[in-house]
Amino acid sequence: KGKGKIGNICSMGLALQALETSSEFYAPRKWDRAQAFSVVYNHDYEQPTAIAQVLPPLMGKSYLNTGRWGCAATKGMPLSRRLPLLPLSPPTAPITVQFSITNTLKNYFHYSTSVCVPDNSTLLHVMKKARNEKPDIFCFKTVSYDFGCFVTSIHGLAGNATERTYWQFFSSWSPLQKGVSIYKPKNWEHVQAIFSTY
Repeated sequence: KGKGKIGNICSMGLALQALETSSEFYAPRKWDRAQAFSVVYNHDYEQPTAIAQVLPPLMGKSYLNTGRWGCAATKGMPLSRRLPLLPLSPPTAPITVQFSITNTLKNYFHYSTSVCVPDNSTLLHVMKKARNEKPDIFCFKTVSYDFGCFVTSIHGLAGNATERTYWQFFSSWSPLQKGVSIYKPKNWEHVQAIFSTY
């Protein structure tokens, strides 16, 4: 039904661990292991918690049995063989990202800026750069969770559970499917933070 995705992409690691370790208890049908792993292989995990949860099932293990092998498998092996050396990538040209904040719900405001950041920067980096350049306009607050940051306030306007308001992020009028600490805007992309209701 979910084309291999179980819950959301962040819960896939834990779901795969559970399914891999309890597969003998399934009834009445077998789950499509290959389709679920395909979802994981095709996603670019960046958050350490998500990576830590998805690695054990990729290695055919769960958290419960990952520590059983210890370092015995690599004992006596030179460090260069234990840790893969990653090639250094050449520096890339910086990119320009347009960033706007808009509130049409109460006390209307709209501000926009363009910032120059290194290629492959996250939206959070873009927001910090905008705040550094214009702190009175692009100030914001976040709360950190295991899977990244949640923006609670921009320009002094905070989301409110009672009023069911929050800051929603868009690119070309499409809601972003990743959080600000993961999403990486492209060159000349226009990202909008719009105060919204749910």
